[in-house]
Amino acid sequence: MSTFVLVHGAWHGAWCWYKVIPLIERNGHKVVAVDLPSHGRDKTPPEKITLRDYVDCVCRVLDAETEPVILVGHSMGGVVITQVAEERPDKIKRLVYLTAFLLQNGESLLQVLGDQTLVLPNLVMPYENSPFSVKEDAIKEVFYADCPDSDITLAKLLLVPQAPEPFNARVQTSPTRFGRVPRVYITCTKDNAIFPVVQERMYTNLPCERVIKMETSHSPFFSAPEQLTKNLLSLI
Repeated sequence: MSTFVLVHGAWHGAWCWYKVIPLIERNGHKVVAVDLPSHGRDKTPPEKITLRDYVDCVCRVLDAETEPVILVGHSMGGVVITQVAEERPDKIKRLVYLTAFLLQNGESLLQVLGDQTLVLPNLVMPYENSPFSVKEDAIKEVFYADCPDSDITLAKLLLVPQAPEPFNARVQTSPTRFGRVPRVYITCTKDNAIFPVVQERMYTNLPCERVIKMETSHSPFFSAPEQLTKNLLSLI
């Protein structure tokens, strides 16, 4: 039996994995889906949330496990799992970047993303450096272009404002810690949140042992859960 720890992206929560969790468990494996601070069921106000808060949250989850886990990060969750791998390399069997930010030492999410996204033009920030959201009428195109309407409705009810600091925070990694953890990239070729050219640049600059392609938008956990589960199980 393997243990999968699933880390969601910006605005989301553990709820986004609701289709994938039972599919993995049905195959006899354990799943822990994390609510990062201020997301999902964690009601911490987002105003002062930092990348460090996210990392500490996931490290506590790994510390509670007796065996190394397969650590999956979606989108912004890739920033989190990279820094976690630097701090807990021996607790991780494999890192999986699901259309996620795979940053090199000293890089930040916004630095790497640039203008290759539909997210930034559609942000709503009430005041400078405040938690921000995505315009409601852009949510489908940005995140869920090929997803069922029922899942889009669910997401609109559950998405929360995103703390700004983790978008600007720079990861601090080393070849001897993060660099020794095996990693896989699952690229989504119809992604409007992180354009495929950005994904390719990241996994080219920081090569992975495997690159798996999915012909989906940014959210294959909604649009292609069976295929995503099959890809994850292939990494055991």
